[in-house]
Amino acid sequence: MKIWTSEHVFDHPWETVTTAAMQKYPNPMNPNVVGVDVLNRTVDSNGRLHSDRLLSTEWGMPSLVRSIIGATRTNTYIQEHSVVDPVAKTMELNSSNITFTNMVSVDERLVYKPHPQDPEKTVLTQEAIITVKGVSLSSYLEGMMANTISTNANKGRDAMEWVISKLNSEIEDLKASTRGSIRTSMAAAAFGEK
Repeated sequence: MKIWTSEHVFDHPWETVTTAAMQKYPNPMNPNVVGVDVLNRTVDSNGRLHSDRLLSTEWGMPSLVRSIIGATRTNTYIQEHSVVDPVAKTMELNSSNITFTNMVSVDERLVYKPHPQDPEKTVLTQEAIITVKGVSLSSYLEGMMANTISTNANKGRDAMEWVISKLNSEIEDLKASTRGSIRTSMAAAAFGEK
């Protein structure tokens, strides 16, 4: 078993970061995620949003790993459960693979919270527990997978910044469009009064 952990601070408020996290896929930084299906989404009696999603990924397994574990297919599925608590301002996301579980299990936990000293920033803590079972060189493979997770986490943070930028751009476009509509309405009203 190998445990990988990371912490990252986003220079954006919690609301912005969690909105982006829910809209993270598809993105150009993580092209290996080829599908996201929402299986269930509910709000509990405490106002927390629970979401269950299925992620379809094209896992770029190195040929060495494929030969060691005897896998020829690289399409994998991941189940994800998230809880967004708008009162406590936390978002917790837990995911685990549901493909290849007899050989490999990766359980990942992400928590987004406002930065304790700066509410305009958000802290992301990540943890992944990697277990390779029933094959030789399991410790080596767990290390390789931890390195891949670390690389993918960096891509994931870049993807979040990309989504946030896209959302901000859409908001600005909407504001500009609304201002234009208001000006047109005011001009039409002014001409109508004369």
